[in-house]
Amino acid sequence: MDVNRTDFYVGLSLAAGSSVFIGASFILKKKGLLRLASKGSMRAGQGGYAYLKEWLWWAGLIAMGAGEAANFAAYAFAPATLVTPLGAMSVLVSAVLSSYFLNERLNVHGKIGCLLCIFGSMVMVIHAPQEEEVASLGAMAEKLKDPGFIVFAVSIVVSSLVLIFAVAPRYGQKNVLVYILICSVIGSLSVSCVKGLGIGIKELFVRTAVLKEPLFWSLIVCLVICISIQISYLNKALDIFNTSIVTPIYYVFFTTSVMACSAILFKEWLRMSTDGVVGTISGFLTIILGIFLLHAFKDITFTWDSLPLYLRRGPQGSPWGHQPYVALSGHGSQAKDQTKPPRDVGSKGSSHQSPTESAGRRNAL
Repeated sequence: MDVNRTDFYVGLSLAAGSSVFIGASFILKKKGLLRLASKGSMRAGQGGYAYLKEWLWWAGLIAMGAGEAANFAAYAFAPATLVTPLGAMSVLVSAVLSSYFLNERLNVHGKIGCLLCIFGSMVMVIHAPQEEEVASLGAMAEKLKDPGFIVFAVSIVVSSLVLIFAVAPRYGQKNVLVYILICSVIGSLSVSCVKGLGIGIKELFVRTAVLKEPLFWSLIVCLVICISIQISYLNKALDIFNTSIVTPIYYVFFTTSVMACSAILFKEWLRMSTDGVVGTISGFLTIILGIFLLHAFKDITFTWDSLPLYLRRGPQGSPWGHQPYVALSGHGSQAKDQTKPPRDVGSKGSSHQSPTESAGRRNAL
């Protein structure tokens, strides 16, 4: 649909502000969980709920609530596939703040990864698909009745139940993907609920009787359930695993789930041009590349100051402690040196003797 320019900028500003709040909320929550762990309280990853008494955790929850509220409003003004990619900014905020407040090192690879996340998000925003016109709860209800979306929603619910009751108890504390998958797939449904509620609230401001609509209250109940599950399992992931791991992986899976849900619910990809499809996919792949750089090389000590050491030639300047690459011509001369016959030990001017000869002399004496 043709988005009004004012609505576009309002949605864009709200999405950017929500990313700042959400990125900071990860740091505050992690700080609170670390304080509880230092006190010997039962950790959230072990099923404990002592974090409910920690004010830092509550500050993180409030910050996340503010970010989600801004995100909620952004979905009412702009398409979901325009708002969701801007969540990459929360990766940048979380990564930068964690390096200052959590002593989690952010090396050159991580900084480049953050920039790639932002660049990819901008590309996705430029080429964002336009969703069909959904201006009322009645139109939203028709979308929700679509057989394709019903199959998708049932698949999400079934897979989430399997992950929660069968996979998470066995592998949740060993594999970071388990808890994040639960948050991500449930998050795709919560975004759909947020989109519907945003439309309902906009109708409420123009004095439409949306409070009498069963769909409005059903969306509220569904949203509360989805957010509760997301908060619970996100806390477990943050408590067990590193923040710089949880945040980017969560973004990738969450964005993918939301894009899939939005494409099925609003069928927005059917009206896209070829360059729009290529731009959206390339932007998302750029984000994934940035996430990979941020995550895969986080333990490598590599800074701008150490860059000359990696570029310097010679065995003394090699950071790996072995001989650097030698040209093929050098290998030929080395081979010739190796083929030369060994010097005669007993020759004139040589002062070296083998251990056997030394022992024979001593026995003779």
